[in-house]
Amino acid sequence: MTNIKLPNVRGEYRFGFNLSQITWFKVGGKAEIFYKPADSEDLQFFLSNIDKNIPITVIGNCSNTIIRDGGVDGIVIKLGRNFAEVDQISDDIISVGAGSLNSTVATFALQNSFSNLEFLIGIPGTIGGGIRMNAGSYGTEFKDVLIKFKAIDFTGKIHEFDSCTDLFSYRKCLLPEDLIFIEAQFRVINKAQSLIKDEMQRISEKRADTQPIKEKTGGSTFANPDGNSAWKLIDYVGLRGYKIGGAEFSSKHCNFMINTGSATAKNLEDLGEFAITKVKESTGIELKWEIKRIGKYD
Repeated sequence: MTNIKLPNVRGEYRFGFNLSQITWFKVGGKAEIFYKPADSEDLQFFLSNIDKNIPITVIGNCSNTIIRDGGVDGIVIKLGRNFAEVDQISDDIISVGAGSLNSTVATFALQNSFSNLEFLIGIPGTIGGGIRMNAGSYGTEFKDVLIKFKAIDFTGKIHEFDSCTDLFSYRKCLLPEDLIFIEAQFRVINKAQSLIKDEMQRISEKRADTQPIKEKTGGSTFANPDGNSAWKLIDYVGLRGYKIGGAEFSSKHCNFMINTGSATAKNLEDLGEFAITKVKESTGIELKWEIKRIGKYD
């Protein structure tokens, strides 16, 4: 796609931007056009004025994403630091920009003696991505603490949602894909800072003990099937430590794929698809991708 007419925004455009440098897996191709809006008004203006035939892809921190080797056509939008404010708006509610890192929000809560958000320390990525996939860890999901949130659709219109369980299922938000989450409000409760710190430390230590957090990885590869664990199924069919090219199922936690240094996006996706086939053949259970895969094949 060439000769795309772009709105005159206050944010930043980059052309042919190498997306691999911002993904946790460190693989993938280029964005035809990469756009970081200056603020929500800039994003609204862009969406209201861009040609509606041009494909738009929204990414977060790319901690649970494979960018395919052929890159992404059209516009790739990433919310930056201007969408990362965290504010207290009442005794029991905080407002968070969707570009905020989950770990930053967890630290803010700790510093202000707010409980309920300790689980965020165990989830890499951003608040917007957490809403999109109803991310969770150690017994808590986004839907459990989310009060309301705001999004902009691809026409530039703002929508506000009161959180309810009907909008979410396990590792999934049921709202349309053409929504860019920009802000959220969470319910918090006051608790002794020492207790919050202890819980966050417990989560962090357990994560370090059980997950390959020092590797080029991307979080859980598959959602857990009802009544089972994805890692147990992968282990059962003998794929712990199994490799395709430079992609490997971690020996530490085999529901995590890692880039051992030379992996391509295709290696990683092929490895995941191989596991789906093997588990289905051996157990009749079909694993579902939790990692998002976007872009085109090389």
